[in-house]
Amino acid sequence: MPKADEKVLVESVRLTTMAKAAGCAAKLNPAILDSLLRGLPKQNDPNVLVGFDTNDDAGIYQISPELALVQTVDFFTPIADDPFTFGQIAAANALSDVYAMGGRPISSLTLVAFPERGDTAILEQIVRGGLAKMMEAGCSVVGGHSIRDEEIKFGYAVTGLIHPQRVWRNVGAQPGDTLLLTKPLGTGVISTALKRGTASDASIAAAAASMTRLNRDAAEALAAFDASHNAVHAVTDITGFGLLGHAREMALGDPEKGIPRVSMEFDHAGLEYLPGALDAARDGNVSGGLTNNRAFISDCAEFADAVPEEYRRLFFDPQTSGGLLIAIAPEAGDAALAAMQAHNVPARRAGRVVVKRSPLLHIA
Repeated sequence: MPKADEKVLVESVRLTTMAKAAGCAAKLNPAILDSLLRGLPKQNDPNVLVGFDTNDDAGIYQISPELALVQTVDFFTPIADDPFTFGQIAAANALSDVYAMGGRPISSLTLVAFPERGDTAILEQIVRGGLAKMMEAGCSVVGGHSIRDEEIKFGYAVTGLIHPQRVWRNVGAQPGDTLLLTKPLGTGVISTALKRGTASDASIAAAAASMTRLNRDAAEALAAFDASHNAVHAVTDITGFGLLGHAREMALGDPEKGIPRVSMEFDHAGLEYLPGALDAARDGNVSGGLTNNRAFISDCAEFADAVPEEYRRLFFDPQTSGGLLIAIAPEAGDAALAAMQAHNVPARRAGRVVVKRSPLLHIA
């Protein structure tokens, strides 16, 4: 929240009512993106270590034998009513892609879309919130770009650094791996309930706390653990395509580079859900993004008959600034969990990787 000496808004404005879709639920339909990206020509630059071929979280461009750039961009419509909090969430979400690759963010550029006749006090608080979170991450804001738009949008293009041999990709999971998830699910259904005016104060506060929390602690604890164990096989962050959408990308592998496809099993009862998330899902707070995710991924996912509908919805729910999904060697799972939990990261076992079968994803 803004400090006492910072400018605050005189009258309350519910930012979420000004957006057709909130946060990462505003992403384009995954089916459209998948079709578009598969039709683009291949790039031949040998310095591009990770491009858009496997829908990874960020691009990796090598600039020397021991140094590469991590580059990503993310912006979206308001997912919180408080402008300062919205700015924080947008920054944490953009930074997350760098952490998911194992990188360290160093600089960023601000992206702003704001109504020409909008209250600039609101914009100031959005920018202040984003800057506060970037400063917390040790990532400098060095400029940006703004346009007039009747719908507010905010985010960042972020650049980070990484050693070319220490990149975590969203592919590489191996049969037998343990799946870990570092944040609870439910930001999408809670934000939809917020837009409809039915979310409880407790659920709103819990979702905001989760979305404004950097994935830095989880990534740093995991990197320190992996440096001595070499057990992390794949990492991705859970955002607009939901847990199953991003799990699908992880399961598809990269056969052209010798990374085979796998399947994944999840235990719905073992995952953590934000306070109020199950109620929000049960009450039908389903965003357009959730509906699109379900339509695109449903052929790849199989639920056991005993899994209630509200849990099924949460597996497709678009997350904003969600946690990291980690595929790690089974013998290292408990120790990695302990390493992250020692840094107050609410990581949990989510499931396991198995030999490829049809469908790719199974939820019990």
